[in-house]
Amino acid sequence: MNAPYRYPEAGLRRRLSSLLYESLLLLGVLAGGFMLPYLVVGLAFGVSPQGWFAWLHITMLLGLYFVHYWRRGGQTLAMQTWGIRVVDALEDRPPTFKRACVRYLLSWPSLLFGGAGLVWALFDREHRFLHDRLAGTRIIRIK
Repeated sequence: MNAPYRYPEAGLRRRLSSLLYESLLLLGVLAGGFMLPYLVVGLAFGVSPQGWFAWLHITMLLGLYFVHYWRRGGQTLAMQTWGIRVVDALEDRPPTFKRACVRYLLSWPSLLFGGAGLVWALFDREHRFLHDRLAGTRIIRIK
């Protein structure tokens, strides 16, 4: 039984298109928040941080980006472009800080294991991605 939501679920094609566009926009986020600081530190001090630190830096940087925008209004720039929003599964409001963090952390294995969490949407009764189902969020269409 589906709950009476104010906005409908965003279609899979729209969500995947937004995800593709988001990956392009993240190049700018990584250039400004990752590559530029490493370039400055490398030139100024002649050092390069360890590989594990670089991965931790990337993970934290992207986490700050996504959690900030999901909490602020439920949308990143790519999501605004495609007219979709992340909301709490029970209410049409942006996810709590905790839900946004859980969604972000769960999205990594969802994407990295061959996109299994995305394929999950084909079989889910409400067509949610696995990380949305587990985090208690959903993606709605607002346009």
